[in-house]
Amino acid sequence: MSKPSTDTTAGARAHARGQAGTIVTTMPTVPARAVPDPPQGVERSDLVWSETVAGGGYTSKVLARGTRLRLVDLDGDACAHVALFHATGPFERLNVADTVKVQWNAYPSTGSILLSDQGRALASIVGDTSQHHDTMAGPSTRSQNASRFGSGLASSSSPAGRELLLLAAAKHGLEPRDIPATLSFFQGVTVETHGALRFDGSGGAGATVDLLCELPLIVLIANAMHPLDPRSEYVSTPLAVWAWRSTPTVEGDSLWTASPEAERAFLNTADLLEAAQ
Repeated sequence: MSKPSTDTTAGARAHARGQAGTIVTTMPTVPARAVPDPPQGVERSDLVWSETVAGGGYTSKVLARGTRLRLVDLDGDACAHVALFHATGPFERLNVADTVKVQWNAYPSTGSILLSDQGRALASIVGDTSQHHDTMAGPSTRSQNASRFGSGLASSSSPAGRELLLLAAAKHGLEPRDIPATLSFFQGVTVETHGALRFDGSGGAGATVDLLCELPLIVLIANAMHPLDPRSEYVSTPLAVWAWRSTPTVEGDSLWTASPEAERAFLNTADLLEAAQ
């Protein structure tokens, strides 16, 4: 059967409607609970996000406090550049520098808290099988990728991470000036003794990171090649994104009392939430 011509409005409509039910590998499942194979131990009815992001792609979502977000490096060459914003006041956002210096640790993993520029806990890392992450380099830029691969445009075959984040941000009314330094998951970077950054590469295919939303969040994710990756060709493979209803960290939990710095961040978060009730 021939495809309808799109030369007319009626033909274009018929062609568009003919795409109904088409499923490709890299796309969101809507609603998320319709996915046939949820993560092990997760009730399908609790799912709020199920998506596979192509290499060189991006995504975003508003998530409620207490949501658990899982990122999966499916084939070993994903790199998730993540920006977080307080959903009810996006002027408050992830501060990677404070996340590092307040917790005396440049290598976040399970038990680390992702701090806002207001000293609050935006999210906590509650699971990590990769341990290959980066708090230093941030995403690639358009000019960097243009010099290396010929283009850094979001529409190109070598999109820059920042260009993808700009598209994700625009869907939430955010502008280029709103994009903070990002945290990159699944491609590791180590700071050497003399201060140089050493690219350590992937944590391996199937590696996962779980974040727990401690506030309602706008989550922006760009799946783009790490700027320090030395390979001469642009390499970026699919990233799976899952999210489901869970419960936030509360007073008395081990994460809350893990350190004086953690307790202060959670107290700051609780103070905001109590005052807003």
